[in-house]
Amino acid sequence: MNLADTLNLGCACQTLSMPLLRQQLETGPALDGLAARLTLSHPHLFSATAVFMDSGVAVRIQRAVTTIERVIALPAWRDQALARAPAIAALDHGPSGVFMGYDFHLTDAGPRLIEINSNAGGALLNAALARAHSACCNAMGDLIDPHGQLRRIDAAFVDMFRSEWASQRGHAPLRTVLIVDDAPGQQYLAPEFELVRELFVSHGLTALVADAADLQWRDGALHHPALPPGMAVDLVYNRLTDFYLQDTAHQALRLAHEAGAVVLTPHPGTHALYADKRNLIALSDSARLARWGVGNEDLALLRAVVPATQEVSPGKADALWAARRGLFFKPAAGFGARAAYRGDKLTRRVWGEILAGDYVAQALVPPSERLVRVNGDKHLLKLDLRAYTYRGEVQLLAARTWAGQTTNFRTEGGGFSPVIVLPPPDDTVSQAGHEAVQQFNAD
Repeated sequence: MNLADTLNLGCACQTLSMPLLRQQLETGPALDGLAARLTLSHPHLFSATAVFMDSGVAVRIQRAVTTIERVIALPAWRDQALARAPAIAALDHGPSGVFMGYDFHLTDAGPRLIEINSNAGGALLNAALARAHSACCNAMGDLIDPHGQLRRIDAAFVDMFRSEWASQRGHAPLRTVLIVDDAPGQQYLAPEFELVRELFVSHGLTALVADAADLQWRDGALHHPALPPGMAVDLVYNRLTDFYLQDTAHQALRLAHEAGAVVLTPHPGTHALYADKRNLIALSDSARLARWGVGNEDLALLRAVVPATQEVSPGKADALWAARRGLFFKPAAGFGARAAYRGDKLTRRVWGEILAGDYVAQALVPPSERLVRVNGDKHLLKLDLRAYTYRGEVQLLAARTWAGQTTNFRTEGGGFSPVIVLPPPDDTVSQAGHEAVQQFNAD
């Protein structure tokens, strides 16, 4: 057991400063009172307990992301992914897709990829949370943000959107950005939409949170009634889970994207290439990847990181049912753990729904655990890791802790947790950082 595992299973220290979390969340007048509202509406969104990670695991996660991005760039990968997607997914105006999310479970053999998400939420919330943990003391700050990345990450997020814009519009000025979802005020992560809007405004952009149904396509441009007359929408930060814009309420956005009249990120192609769960079948099929030209070193890494995944079909029903206790079943177009099931929890009724649906079966990788303190008592919660990435580079690591069959934000003591990557034993870090590791280990 490495030091990170020892700390996660043995130390229930709480390092979150609520006053500092309020300061990190309420960065402008429009956000006043957000922390108090979240306490009432989202009582289990933030954990007071950080998660520790071995430095080698962090390196492994970055290598996995880099390798997967290299595979996804192959023409053969693009062909197989787009062949099963609607035609709109083949449109390529230049953008790559913001806030990719690579989700991992941690095992004794290293990180294992559970899924990839094309519009992963929570990055700004997690950045604010990490800063509120790191500021509790100098030693904690040196551990959680040794290179000052958290202090610069909001600007990096804005630069990411500007890069998406430039990939389609070149040097034209970016003026207006809309954060778009269905009934955005009713979404669970609606508070983050306001954080994103405030971030854009603070960087000189006109920004709105908008319902996709309110968008208007006319005169070759995308419009929103809340914008000044004559001002069109330049860029849409897309939080819709209608990944291929098939709903009639999304027609204006679909037409604007098809015409290349708006920069849409992430876009339908991002979902098809990355987040469709059937891609996990190809990622875990070494023979197929080898035929596509993937090298031996990349194949070895993918075998170690990606659990075996297969399509669920009636012809495999008996074999899959017999092996169900070692499998996890996910809908191919699913998100947020919805309609996902552990095989050992299946009933015959649910099994029938799985067979009638479009599912994949992934080798079960149990999550690791984190010790937390709740009202003076200690509890072990499950945890998973998310790497927020852009164009193959990990921008932020965050964790979620929970109890139950799938990830949730209903567990007392659980929620989003910052990740502390422990320095290697031979690394030169500040004395305060060393002292913090020793103190956590002693606890």
